[in-house]
Amino acid sequence: MAFFLPWSRDFRARFPAQIPLMVPGRARATPELVIFIGLQGSGKSSFYRARFAATHVHVSKDLLRNSRDKGSRQREKIAAALRQGHSVVVDNTHPAAADRAPLFTLGRQFDAQIVGYFFDEPIERCLVRNRRRAGRTCVPEVALYVTRRRLEPPTLDEGFDALYLVRPLDDGTFEVTPMWPPPSPAPQPQE
Repeated sequence: MAFFLPWSRDFRARFPAQIPLMVPGRARATPELVIFIGLQGSGKSSFYRARFAATHVHVSKDLLRNSRDKGSRQREKIAAALRQGHSVVVDNTHPAAADRAPLFTLGRQFDAQIVGYFFDEPIERCLVRNRRRAGRTCVPEVALYVTRRRLEPPTLDEGFDALYLVRPLDDGTFEVTPMWPPPSPAPQPQE
């Protein structure tokens, strides 16, 4: 089963049951720590803007330009948000399980639900998107190949509470399919 999340501002009106609304700045009872996993140019930041911008704090090493130790600064920002009960999206490549491991430790400290979104996009499409970027957002192409070489699809054994597979579509929407928990079987017609 898949559902689609458009980039348009009115997507919440079109998908109210799948996307719970939250008042910006108001804490949730159980905060969520969302971890994005995927190549540069796979649609992670666009997906954040479409799906989470109104409800989750955005933390990305790309936004920490002047920080000497981006990893420490990122963990501080995540901890501060979770401490206040806010949900967080960590928008980086996180190619290997070892890159994701410190986030699980941090999330568990604050009893956060840890959800992974794996952006399974061919490198060719990521390269095309990267070439369209301007300035510092465009990364050297070799970086995509290095990340792809290190990319390990996420597993439940890492500690995720839920996992989703994300594929950007040509029309600007995203196909999101549950990896775990598995989708519920379709009800069988009564005879």
